[in-house]
Amino acid sequence: MTTLSIMTTATKRTIAVGALVVALVLVGGIGKALAQEPSGSTKSAEQEPSKPVEAYRLDFSIYELEDGKKVNTRQYSLNLNANDANEIKIGTRVPVESKHEEFQYIDIGTSIWSKLQIRNGQLELVVRAEISNFATPDQAHDSRPAIRQLKISGSTLALLGKPMMIGSVDDPNSKRQFQLEVTVTKLR
Repeated sequence: MTTLSIMTTATKRTIAVGALVVALVLVGGIGKALAQEPSGSTKSAEQEPSKPVEAYRLDFSIYELEDGKKVNTRQYSLNLNANDANEIKIGTRVPVESKHEEFQYIDIGTSIWSKLQIRNGQLELVVRAEISNFATPDQAHDSRPAIRQLKISGSTLALLGKPMMIGSVDDPNSKRQFQLEVTVTKLR
């Protein structure tokens, strides 16, 4: 009789564990089913329709003037979507020795970062431009090369198709002036 009662107890435990597993599976399945939306739900219909991407071309001009006359012009262009940012980088990465004979690299050249964003229905343009180069030997003060740098940053409302002056700086080492101008054109 004891063997029969042990088997009955083992069988009862197996059945109880099996019932518990089935119950957990059913409860989990019901929870998932409740969490899902019905197939005829209007939630997806209520979502805003996706807006088409608005693409623009930015044409940058960097003017170098001396005594009010243009002596050099550099031009750069990039395409940019509204509510996005992009960058143009042209130059050389130069190794510079730091402590303990380790090197770090600095960028010498031209870098223009820009962002177009729509705010309150208006197109805002944000620009950061940095131009650097090596000073000529007569401008350097010792045997190590000197680096000359200018930076223009600004933000403004974009006027489509019209050149806009972002900024202008005077070179402290000469009679030269640098101007950054941009024209924003909407692409079709």
